[in-house]
Amino acid sequence: MTFIEFYLEKCWTGYTQRGMKKKGKKQVPNCVPVKEEKNVNLSVSRGEKLPVSKGAGLTAKGRAKYNRETGSNLKAPQPEGGSRKKSFCARSSAWIPSGGCAGKDTRGCAARRRWKC
Repeated sequence: MTFIEFYLEKCWTGYTQRGMKKKGKKQVPNCVPVKEEKNVNLSVSRGEKLPVSKGAGLTAKGRAKYNRETGSNLKAPQPEGGSRKKSFCARSSAWIPSGGCAGKDTRGCAARRRWKC
């Protein structure tokens, strides 16, 4: 078996190769499970997210649906403070348009207002 044949060795169904790894003294394909992306359809009309005029974010119903369908653990906003507020404000600072958020009607600016960033 040549190196190319060895490197291109197939993984099991449902797995994909992500480089090589050492197993003992040999190099073997690193086969990892393929992750399926789950798209969750959330709607303002069904009450799962808020419109931009009311702060743009998920409602408790929307968070419950998202958590149920993806296995995540989304939590409610912390606009009063805490480590999650600091983290959100730092991550979302890139969402600010060049002229600032004053008077802007975008979901990002509305979410930052809701979190009091």
